[in-house]
Amino acid sequence: MHLLTLFLALLIDRVLGDPDWLWKRVRHPVVLFGGAVSLADGWLNKTDNSLYEKRRDGFVAIAGLLVLAAFAGLAVVWVCSLFGPFGFLLQAVIASVFLAQKSLIDHVATVSEGLTSGGLEGGRRAVSMIVGRDPNSLDESGVCRAAIESLAENSSDGVIAPAFWFVVAGLPGLFAYKMLNTADSMIGHMNEKYRDFGRASAKLDDVANWIPARLTGLLLIAAGALVVGGERARQAFGGMMRDARLHRSPNAGWPESAMAGLTGLALAGPRIYNGDIANEPMLNGSGRRDAGVTDIDASIRIVAAMFTVFAGLIGLLALV
Repeated sequence: MHLLTLFLALLIDRVLGDPDWLWKRVRHPVVLFGGAVSLADGWLNKTDNSLYEKRRDGFVAIAGLLVLAAFAGLAVVWVCSLFGPFGFLLQAVIASVFLAQKSLIDHVATVSEGLTSGGLEGGRRAVSMIVGRDPNSLDESGVCRAAIESLAENSSDGVIAPAFWFVVAGLPGLFAYKMLNTADSMIGHMNEKYRDFGRASAKLDDVANWIPARLTGLLLIAAGALVVGGERARQAFGGMMRDARLHRSPNAGWPESAMAGLTGLALAGPRIYNGDIANEPMLNGSGRRDAGVTDIDASIRIVAAMFTVFAGLIGLLALV
């Protein structure tokens, strides 16, 4: 039933995404998760605590948040069970809220549209909504590469990983994963305030995404074979196996290096965050660096095909 429910959730999300008319009137659950993280941060993250106390309190915070999210998931499952045979359909609708196929593609497509209609400034405005790096430091090629990297990485964090944890543990697993991912994005930073307090959240997020990130890379290669051809996909697989571990993240390098090979681009590399330069190696370093709008569009086609392949696999497994 988890597989059938997930298949329906993927279909619902692919068609409807995150409708603005709804979330303008009702708070998105992830916003509520973010509020819980902020409360835990305010209560437990004290600047005068020792390193040990910050790490201890950070672990207590994320453990409590995960338990809270899992119990919320159990409560929702119980409520759904009151609707009898329609309960699994209600669970599918709820699960679809935590997936991001359509919204991810729409956000990245906005960067392509921004560059086309508004030039470099339009592209910078659009890409600033989906990446953390300084948009003013990016030329047109940098804007395109940033959008493609975000698309590849978030196809794992926003779709494959939550789907994986739903298969593992249903709505409790899905809720717990989204709480963890939200906490990592808010407090899992390597700065003075969160380096120690957010350490447990960042490490647990790495563990939770270990399998989904590698699965996403393989799914991108499989979908890429349909979009750009088997030979390019074979080369991209070799590049992924070679370059994925070069990324500063133990997980993001897998989907990003797969996308680099499929598009023929050199991705990642040096970038600027809040005025600081992060010198990182290139993925598919021999590839092109002059990315353009057509490369964004090509990456969207690959990811859209990947989502279709993934949903098809889930549907097939549900039938089996």
